[in-house]
Amino acid sequence: MNKNKAPLKVAILGSRGYPYVYSGYETLVKELGERLQKRGVEVRVYCHRSLFENKPAAVNGIKLIYMPAIEQKSLAQLTHSFFSMIHACFSDVDVIFMVNSGNGLFGIISRIFRKPTAINVDGLEWLRPKWKGLGAKYFLFASKMATKFYDRIINDSDEMQKVYIELFNAKSTVIAYGANPSYKSDPSKIEKWGLEKEGYYLIVGRMIPDNNADLILEGFIQSDSTRKLVIVGDVPFQDEYAIKLKNMKDDRLLFTGYITDPEELKALYHNCFAYFHGHEYGGTNPTLLKAMAYGCAILALDTRFSRETLQDGKYGWFFGKDAASVAKLIAKAEESPKEMQILRETAREGLTDKYNWDRVTDRYLEVFEDLRSKILEGRF
Repeated sequence: MNKNKAPLKVAILGSRGYPYVYSGYETLVKELGERLQKRGVEVRVYCHRSLFENKPAAVNGIKLIYMPAIEQKSLAQLTHSFFSMIHACFSDVDVIFMVNSGNGLFGIISRIFRKPTAINVDGLEWLRPKWKGLGAKYFLFASKMATKFYDRIINDSDEMQKVYIELFNAKSTVIAYGANPSYKSDPSKIEKWGLEKEGYYLIVGRMIPDNNADLILEGFIQSDSTRKLVIVGDVPFQDEYAIKLKNMKDDRLLFTGYITDPEELKALYHNCFAYFHGHEYGGTNPTLLKAMAYGCAILALDTRFSRETLQDGKYGWFFGKDAASVAKLIAKAEESPKEMQILRETAREGLTDKYNWDRVTDRYLEVFEDLRSKILEGRF
């Protein structure tokens, strides 16, 4: 940072908060926020008040602001972002960084207050099965409005940048998510589930339709594999889809629920035979990057986004969106132990500079400094 300038002040809005890690957005807030703080940036993260029993004013040097929300499933996050945006606009921050394209409409507030803004719009929210009818229309509208009201649009993948050009004729900056390579873990951590090294396949993620766990489970059940399929994750509410998954009957299925111990989760990644990735509508997916960082052989749903990250099959194999395709790929994997080992050994090589958290932070800092300079120079 330029020593002649006052410290840059950045407000991060739209996530559940910090250090709450539940999804890709919170991972971004954690990894980016901590690195910005160490570089002398004053970071303020807006937190969803009801999710935090303890409410410290700061953690790891990051200032925390707890805002309320209308506590209804479809309104909680949007209303939290709305209140946060108003609060941030009345503050002395230099730049507002919003996440989630659903918050695209709130850019009109910062535009009125002449606060420089950037927004990470993430994935194709309007196509996700959870948003039907009015919800899908809102997300498409909000994503379009983000391109009108925010000063910088940030996509996390080249393919998502193409989507925003195709749909909205909007320019954007590509800054991917990062990953932290890991090589070692305690193998005894998986013994609590009766698991052995390479004796199981792994799924990690929320039990929601667009992660396609049902498809993977159905394909696995059809297969002749003698391995287990370990499903890590859940949803924080009663849900028909999640209940349907848990009711699937097969002795090879193991549902662990949420795993809060990072060492246990790391051991599950490190020791799996293969990692299944069924996420469909995002850009660069943090869970997929983590699987690469942990040296997994990856079996992924064939999407333009997974192809970008896995470099068209160099660092993983693909299955189609049907159970038979999953079963066929399992048979291929089990008949190809050498090829699977090569995938494990080379997985981390796919984490190019583009997915390095320090480089990701460099890119964001460039965006934030550029936005601040426009205000200082009267170009905003």
